[in-house]
Amino acid sequence: MSSAQSPVDRTLAALADPHRRRAIDLLSQGPRAAGDLARELDLTPPAMSRHLKTLRQSGLVDESHSPFDARVRIYALRPEPMVHLLRWLEDAERLWSTQLVAFKAHLEQDP
Repeated sequence: MSSAQSPVDRTLAALADPHRRRAIDLLSQGPRAAGDLARELDLTPPAMSRHLKTLRQSGLVDESHSPFDARVRIYALRPEPMVHLLRWLEDAERLWSTQLVAFKAHLEQDP
């Protein structure tokens, strides 16, 4: 991913894949091991690793290691990218709401 992308662009690009969105859904319930995510999503470990790499690079997840086994990687959500996305969506909603109100007023003007 390009470092020139905005935080919203990186988040949307990462969320474009249904497997990554499902992984985010699972992680919203709490941190999980990579292997658990792969099993729940019915993905091979290498495929899950590629998806998790994209999620890490986008800033959506953090990676840590299990205190019991350093080979086990644990993933947890980071809220910051979603905050940027939510702000962007709120701005877009305000813009469209303003545009629709103006359009409605224009249509309701006397001919």
